[in-house]
Formats: sequence, C-alpha cells, structure tokens
Amino acid sequence: MKLGRTYPALRASSDPLDPATERSAFTERDANSGMVTRLRGRPALLVSSTSWTEDEDFSIFLAALEKFEQLILNGESLPSLVCVITGKGPLKEHYSHLIGQKHLQHIQVCTPWLEAEDYPLLLGSADLGVCLHKSSSGLDLPMKVVDMFGCCLPVCAVNFRCLRELVKHEENGLVFEDAEELAAQLQMLFSKFPDPAGKLNQFRKNLRESKQLRWDESWKQTVLPLLVDT
Repeated sequence: MKLGRTYPALRASSDPLDPATERSAFTERDANSGMVTRLRGRPALLVSSTSWTEDEDFSIFLAALEKFEQLILNGESLPSLVCVITGKGPLKEHYSHLIGQKHLQHIQVCTPWLEAEDYPLLLGSADLGVCLHKSSSGLDLPMKVVDMFGCCLPVCAVNFRCLRELVKHEENGLVFEDAEELAAQLQMLFSKFPDPAGKLNQFRKNLRESKQLRWDESWKQTVLPLLVDT
C-alpha cells in the first residue's frame, strides 16, 4: 500500500466496494476483521536488487521477460508479473530507458529505492527473487541472495563459479545460464500459479527448514574442525 502511492504497478487495478477496505495489486484487507487475503487472479511479484553496475547484466532478465510475455500472448496460462528492481547505481538510467521501450502488456517493472525497513518486508511479500550477480573473482557469494533466503524467498540466480555453495539447484531455487533458460524456469514455476503444491512453495518450505541450523552451529560443524589441531 505504501509503495503503491508512488509506483502504479503495485496499486490495485480496481477499487473495492467498501471504501474502508485496503487493496493493493496483490492483497486486500477487510476493514472490519483486519484479515488480509490474496486476490484471485493476482499477478506474481518478482524482486531483484542491484547496484546497477556492469557486474550484473540485466539485459538477460529483460530478454527473459519478453519471452515470458510472448508465451502469454501465445495463449499459455500464466499470470501477469510485477517486477520490482531495487537499488541505485551508474547504469540505472540506461536500463530504465530500455525498460521504458519494451511496452509489455502483461508485465510491469518498477525501480524504486527502498527504505532499509521496507526492503525485508518486500522480500517477504514476493513470490520469487531473481539474482543477476556474477562475481568478478568467482569466489564471492551474492549477499542479496542471503537476504532473500533469510526471508524464505526462493531465487533464480545466474550461474557462476561458486554459486552452488549457496543456491542449491532444485532445492532452494534454480540456477540459469542465459535468458532462454530463465524464461523456461519462470514458465515452469508460474504455470499453475498460485499452486500450493508447486515448486515455489516446496523451495520456500526447504528454506524454512534450513533455517534451523544457526550460524554458531554451522561454524562449529564446518570451520572448527579445520582449526582444531589433530
């Protein structure tokens, strides 16, 4: 509701009958009970974050969205998408211009800068995270994926050398090589959206269960044996 005041993609497409009822593009809150329900036929919410540098090639994501749009135009039963790409950086204007040229009918993209307290709320509200980070050294892991996993948000991430230490393909998300593979993954994940028995919910369940092992315990299991004098 807060972001919808600034970004039309997050606003409801129609007003509720009761003026006291709050409605976004995805949910509705009953004025009397305070209960929040998901709207039927709602769009899927994708989130990505970036510093808008050459380390992240967002043309891959945009090309995948175009392929997804074409699938809908060809009659595939897929939801509309709302894509929120957060962050600041030198290439933001360049990609914002490219996004503005796409004229997509079933996909809306917005590029807000979020307050620190709003970022985890957005991640926890989303259906899927997308990561375009490629490590220049091949040795560092994307902290944005750590943030997403901390909010139990499954991720599609572009592959690089050590990514699989974090993203377990078909367990807590999916790894892709190019736009075509990402588009196929989006089609598969959203083919029966929202599906309680689908892969997205299974990935989310796996992430919740994996949180049972905390940092201290993980350090003792993984690092401590390397330091103990045997």
